[in-house]
Amino acid sequence: MAVLLDDAWVKVQAKTFTKWLNNKLTARNLQINDLVKDLSDGIILIHLLEILSNESLGRYAARPKLRVQRFENVNIALEFIKSRKIQLTNIGAEDIVDGNRKIILGLIWTLILRFTISDINDQGLSAREGLLLWCQRKTACYDEVHVENFSGSWNNGLAFCALLDIHRPDLIDYDKLDTSDHRGNMQLAFDIASKEIGIPDLLDVEDVCDVAKPDERSLMTYIAYWFHAFSQMDRVENAGRRVEKFVSNMNGAWEMQNSYEQRMRTLLQQIAEQRKAWEVARFDGTYADAREQNREFSRYKQKSKRAWVAEKSDLAGLLGNIKTKLATYRLLPYEPPPELSLESLEKAWNGLVDAEHKRSQIINNTIRDIKNNLRRSFADKANDFALALQTISMSISGLEGEVDDQLQHTNSIARNLPPLDQYLDIIAKLDTQCQEANIEENDFTTYTYDELAYELGLVRSSVQKKLAFLENQMVARNMTNLTPIQLEEFESVFRHFDRDLSNSLQELEFSAALASLGLVYDEREMHDRFVEVAGRGGSVSFEQFIRFMVDVTEDQNTAEQVFESFREIADGKPYVTEMDLTHSLIPEEIVRDLVGSMPVHRGGGGGGAVAALGDTKEGADGGVEAEGYDYVRFMEKFVSGRRANGGH
Repeated sequence: MAVLLDDAWVKVQAKTFTKWLNNKLTARNLQINDLVKDLSDGIILIHLLEILSNESLGRYAARPKLRVQRFENVNIALEFIKSRKIQLTNIGAEDIVDGNRKIILGLIWTLILRFTISDINDQGLSAREGLLLWCQRKTACYDEVHVENFSGSWNNGLAFCALLDIHRPDLIDYDKLDTSDHRGNMQLAFDIASKEIGIPDLLDVEDVCDVAKPDERSLMTYIAYWFHAFSQMDRVENAGRRVEKFVSNMNGAWEMQNSYEQRMRTLLQQIAEQRKAWEVARFDGTYADAREQNREFSRYKQKSKRAWVAEKSDLAGLLGNIKTKLATYRLLPYEPPPELSLESLEKAWNGLVDAEHKRSQIINNTIRDIKNNLRRSFADKANDFALALQTISMSISGLEGEVDDQLQHTNSIARNLPPLDQYLDIIAKLDTQCQEANIEENDFTTYTYDELAYELGLVRSSVQKKLAFLENQMVARNMTNLTPIQLEEFESVFRHFDRDLSNSLQELEFSAALASLGLVYDEREMHDRFVEVAGRGGSVSFEQFIRFMVDVTEDQNTAEQVFESFREIADGKPYVTEMDLTHSLIPEEIVRDLVGSMPVHRGGGGGGAVAALGDTKEGADGGVEAEGYDYVRFMEKFVSGRRANGGH
């Protein structure tokens, strides 16, 4: 029985793929009858690839008489396929020349996927999933149709009839169909599709109706033609939605302009009122009054000023968004009234900063002599402490040499951290004394206790991270198939999902980490993976995680593939934006590292395609400067032997 089923799908695929080939070969008035025999000399295969790619494959033996000539022709075709980054597994020229039917069918299916199905996209899904989702959406309102796959769901012909009815109800009366007449429904749909829509007859009724499980690849090949035929009709609907979106965007731009002007007036008024309040303020000569005014000044810096700084930044961003939105639709740019321009705000802000500085000086001079010795004592300790922290930070950042030596030195630094805690306790006591004595400023140091405690935490974290990094490097040293870039990526993902900082991942954290790296399994398989990696420990340690990633990503993350990933994230642009990186679900810390490492992309006057996207801004020299990062130049450092942008 298994042999019969195997023969059945081979025959159906051979027939369907032959029709698909002939449909393509009509462009050169060519036709084949026997898929195996007619492809064996490589000539038809070369013609097919030239038609599909619209490129020439160069010279080949047009009338091969010798076996070696047939081999050369087939190899020309296979090498061209590989040059297009199409994966070929276990397919050699001898398979084609010697007529290995299953291998030949696999090759043709690969070409169908690439040139007929791979460009299908629906709601972010592509290829098989996108095509299936399209079928499901289009037939969702038909109670008798349940498209769950590309096999048994199409037996009764109703799914094809539903696709016709939803797109061309003038060609079929769906309500009058006899749902029990499977062959009749199928034949009706095939005839209408061929004669009225122009869809080629790749399948016969018996290929679908007379078998419990029709061949999936044959059905996908045929249904892909339905998708392409009807997608043109959907473009009209998309055009309507585009007009609707344009109007909505324009309304949004006008609302943004009104919001900008109202908020700018309010901010300028608040700045003017604050400066006026400082000008009329007077001291009564008492310490209590001076202390209260100082507290009021601190509240201003912590609340009002911070809110204004945020508003100032938001207004600049809002104006930029307005200009970008209008430029996207080729509309006249918006320039705010002169009194509400960013230049006016900057002038008012500079005046506020000067007034703030003067206000600070007045308050400080009033209470300067109070507890001056205590202030100096605190400053001396704080400055010394800060210097010690800086020394440690520089020592960590300046480490070089062998990993073992760096690890030994870092451990030595870590052992010297506890005395700093004791020293910080002394500073804390001095800080308490300053507070009790109503000392709220210190001209002898820029540091506060909170800042020093925070910076000590940063230093301690830096040491811990350095230790972890060095230990991980030692782990990676024995993993010859793991690149430093891969290790950093895996380590970053591990740390990101290690929510409880236990240096291990629970099952849900492990699943999320793999998903973020593009390794998606079903629920059962993911559980099995976790049990396999975690063993009896019940959680996955860092080393276990790295070893697992080495196993599953071996030879799968070359620099060329990373470059291709950048191209996909950038949607074909020669640069990538921070928003592109964030939308691709790269962890925030990795995005920050990339933005800090990649060179800025600077476009020229010829960058019309870039400018049309609305991702550029006009520079001071009148040129166009892209607001993004040049991943091409960035990847040139990692792609050996050729430029990253020259490998395609």
